[in-house]
Amino acid sequence: MITSARRVSPDKPEVRIAFSLDRTSALNDAEETLPTFADLEQRLQPVLPCQALKESVQVYKDHCKMAREFRQVKIEIAQLEDRKNELIAELVEDDRVTVELAQLNEEFRILAEENRTLITVHTERARQLETLRGVSQKRQGSS
Repeated sequence: MITSARRVSPDKPEVRIAFSLDRTSALNDAEETLPTFADLEQRLQPVLPCQALKESVQVYKDHCKMAREFRQVKIEIAQLEDRKNELIAELVEDDRVTVELAQLNEEFRILAEENRTLITVHTERARQLETLRGVSQKRQGSS
């Protein structure tokens, strides 16, 4: 098995080539799937193992597993950040509604007080009107 990894330019990802001079396929599980981790920094990408060393293959497999777990954690973090932003928006809206409700309660209190005052004044004026009518009728009756 011969493997080669080359970078065409610094801004391009590494190109990996694996081939065998044997007539049978010599690719093992670690090389067959060659997982790609485009969202992982280049320096953190798993490096193909040395096939002659079981430890190297195991380290490669572990590294690939950690890279998949890292990807999943990044996805979960993004989802949690989205949810956090949704909750913050809800909290801002709740605060706005709370302020508006407090203003409406204050306005209601003021209007209710004004209503009580107007009712009192109306009752007082109605009594005065009755008194004036009574006085007016007495004057008309005595004339």
